[in-house]
Amino acid sequence: MAKQLRELGERLKLARLRRRYSAATVAARAGVTRMTLYKVEKGDPAVSMGTYANVLRVLGLPGDLDLVARDDVLGRKLQDLELPVRKIAPARKGDR
Repeated sequence: MAKQLRELGERLKLARLRRRYSAATVAARAGVTRMTLYKVEKGDPAVSMGTYANVLRVLGLPGDLDLVARDDVLGRKLQDLELPVRKIAPARKGDR
């Protein structure tokens, strides 16, 4: 997980630099200090998810948060294993 957070922080930093936003500007718009933004860009796990979301919003990337855990392949497989299996087909209305 630490590697993923570091990579996320690096991507956020690159997005900020591509937009030519200063750290002070992004921090102010996200409602955090420059030190907290620095921690976000380093992938610090102690920073709240809300702070990461605010930085994404400021960078114009709020939709990226929607992609997190969107396609839960493992969860769906586990859910399917728990579904009851009918031994016989249900009766149709016209068959009664």
